[in-house]
Amino acid sequence: MGAVRLRRVNRWQAQDLAGELVDLHMDSRETSAPEAYRLSGQDFLHRLTGDIRRPGFAMVIAETDGLVGCAFGFPVRSDSFWWFGFDGPVPTGVEQLTESGGVFAITDILVRPHPGDQEPARRLQERLLTDHRAALGATSVDQADHPTLAALRSWGWLDVGEISRPISATGLRVLVLPVGERAVARPEGQAHRAWTRWPG
Repeated sequence: MGAVRLRRVNRWQAQDLAGELVDLHMDSRETSAPEAYRLSGQDFLHRLTGDIRRPGFAMVIAETDGLVGCAFGFPVRSDSFWWFGFDGPVPTGVEQLTESGGVFAITDILVRPHPGDQEPARRLQERLLTDHRAALGATSVDQADHPTLAALRSWGWLDVGEISRPISATGLRVLVLPVGERAVARPEGQAHRAWTRWPG
């Protein structure tokens, strides 16, 4: 893989790239996710289209001689709809950041398979969050999708709880990524307690 360049695209450019993004989704999920958790190209396009319409939608793409990755999402609004169905109270620090507009939800991070190279994924998530001056990234993953959860945790995401929603019969794990801090892997219960106290 040559030098990877990152570039922000607006919602109209993202719409123009829809076909390439569907191909990227299919390539990135072919080996990284169990079959049960792979969205079809049409389902992915439907979700992408819905996200593009959300206020504050943003996308960063990674390119060499073609599209090799992307990350996209939207700000979590203070009405906190994103946290609907959270099991128990939302950790205090997370709730405070949501109310102040400091949380950005990353819907997806897609990177074409390249053995041993996770750097594009890390760079994409960092660029997307720093461009929006977010203090915290948030995402949710089917709790039975162990490969995706393991990848996110290896990139510094911390598990803070579970959300129950109709789209997932098994529940969704909620993970957060502090921006500008070195994320240290720690047991799930410790991560939850730390975020309950944060910020100090």
